[in-house]
Amino acid sequence: MSVQYSISLPDPSKARGNDLDLSFTANGADEFAAQLQQALRTTSLFERWRDRQSDPDDVNPEMGATDPAATVTGEQADLRINLVAITSIPGEIFKQRMRLLAGNHWELRNVR
Repeated sequence: MSVQYSISLPDPSKARGNDLDLSFTANGADEFAAQLQQALRTTSLFERWRDRQSDPDDVNPEMGATDPAATVTGEQADLRINLVAITSIPGEIFKQRMRLLAGNHWELRNVR
């Protein structure tokens, strides 16, 4: 079952994770949406994160869940960027990916 997450990036220039190799590099709404969609559809972000762990083989493989049908749209609203992600990825995994991508510079506005 898919869930819709409404995300806000209040200051897109700060929407970066602690590890620059894992974080957003985007500057516009469409780029942020495309990068989040890639992180949900593929294992590439998970694999890069896992490889940085002290014991990569000990990482729960369920954290690498993907949703090839995930969609993300983005729109600029004044200075903030709003994203809407529709995915079947479990909420905790979705939030972990958002923290990797944006650090603490994002807000979960709504879940449906």
